[in-house]
Amino acid sequence: MTDETRKYRVIHDGPVARVRLTNPDKHNAFDDELIRGLTGAFLLLGGSPEVRAVILEAEGKSFSAGADLNWMKRMAGYDFAENKADAMALAKLLNIINYLPKPTIALVQGAAFGGGVGLVSCCDVAVATQRASFSLSEVKLGLIPGVISPYVVDAIGQRAARRYFQTAERFSADEAHRLGLVHEVVADEEALAEAGARIAGEVLTVGPKAAAEAKDLVFAVDRPLSEAVIEDTAERIARVRASDEGKEGVGAFLDKRKPAWLS
Repeated sequence: MTDETRKYRVIHDGPVARVRLTNPDKHNAFDDELIRGLTGAFLLLGGSPEVRAVILEAEGKSFSAGADLNWMKRMAGYDFAENKADAMALAKLLNIINYLPKPTIALVQGAAFGGGVGLVSCCDVAVATQRASFSLSEVKLGLIPGVISPYVVDAIGQRAARRYFQTAERFSADEAHRLGLVHEVVADEEALAEAGARIAGEVLTVGPKAAAEAKDLVFAVDRPLSEAVIEDTAERIARVRASDEGKEGVGAFLDKRKPAWLS
């Protein structure tokens, strides 16, 4: 099943959904229309019990060049309140992707600039081709990487962010891998598709509710260790052990059979 617009497409292939940016002539740049569409699409996918994994990908030479020029021209005439409302729309989209209760996989085939880096940072797994490149380019326009910054800093760390936020240098896929922005670098788009299929295939072997719980666990423990954190982790594993999925998974392992989500 396929949902289409001029700028993106949602493709449902069994339990794996693909959100594909389909505006290569504009380098898959953002505007308010695309942000609204992607926000609705990810909300629906996050709430769908049939969807087990979401792949974010793009057509053309660029993954995403950040803000669309015509959108930027319109924003130039906005007052503070209008600019804040506009920024909050993108902030909402990024937050939805970051906390989506499904594993998300970014397949980066080309340049990712500005907000495009934000999209990659929000996904749980990112794979890039050798041809891909990255830039936090906002300061070249006298701007800052505002709403994407929490996710980018979380991905690459404060030290690297202090450099690339201020210099807007373009860096390679290998450097993105070294920084932790992407998990793997592959030769070309054929290998990229294979990597996406392989990772999505691994996701389909795990308990779907456990995957969501595991993702939330990462966010929950990303704070100083304390008695409250220790108790929270104990409560979480106790809840999951007592759940139907937890009992099924352990029972299947002990009985040497496939769990229900694989049958």
